[in-house]
Amino acid sequence: MTKVLVVDDEISISSAVAYALRREGYTVETAGDGQEALERVGSFDPDVMVLDVMMPKLSGYDVCRKLEDRQRPAILLLTVKDDIVDKVLGLELGADDYMTKPFDMREIIARVKALSRRSRAPEAAGNQAPEQHVIRIAGLTINLLNRTIHAEGKPLELTPKEFDLMALLARNPERVYSREALLEQVWDMDFAGGTRTVDIHVQRLRKKLGNQHEVIQTVYGIGYKSTEFPS
Repeated sequence: MTKVLVVDDEISISSAVAYALRREGYTVETAGDGQEALERVGSFDPDVMVLDVMMPKLSGYDVCRKLEDRQRPAILLLTVKDDIVDKVLGLELGADDYMTKPFDMREIIARVKALSRRSRAPEAAGNQAPEQHVIRIAGLTINLLNRTIHAEGKPLELTPKEFDLMALLARNPERVYSREALLEQVWDMDFAGGTRTVDIHVQRLRKKLGNQHEVIQTVYGIGYKSTEFPS
């Protein structure tokens, strides 16, 4: 059963969101500030975290900064701000999606569902996948069913968006994707000024790929591509 942590200092909001998600069959816990959220992540191990930005003690941004990749759930940020800079900052810090308050409860449920499908592999998929669901490129093995990537046989600890980014590039080796195209296809966004989010995620992904980092190549002035034959 998918576990969701709802973090908001306004009890009326966290209670309402938690109630709606429980009705959808999720296991839900709540936290009232950023510090408590970090503690609950360690003990509750949520698949998805609905995280308010403006909170006492630690902001939602601070929580994103402090989370380690191995314990990072899929993150849906809630903010009262509708400024492009705030949205980009959240994505750069590792959030997977965002919503602006006030929000429709049906939409937040839909977004949690989408994130929960990507955050952990379905148990039914097991550790193996049919060959048509496996991509092999350079020294990487990408399992699309259980959303895992192995580099030279070793599993990588990736966030949902890092996996989505690598999988998209690997599906079409040598195809050049502009930053705008990646932003639209991976983040479902098309606003101008947000392409720095793509660059930051590529940097983090390359670091995690280790010796296989050159599988993602920069096409200067355009964007990125994957290659089966790193130099």
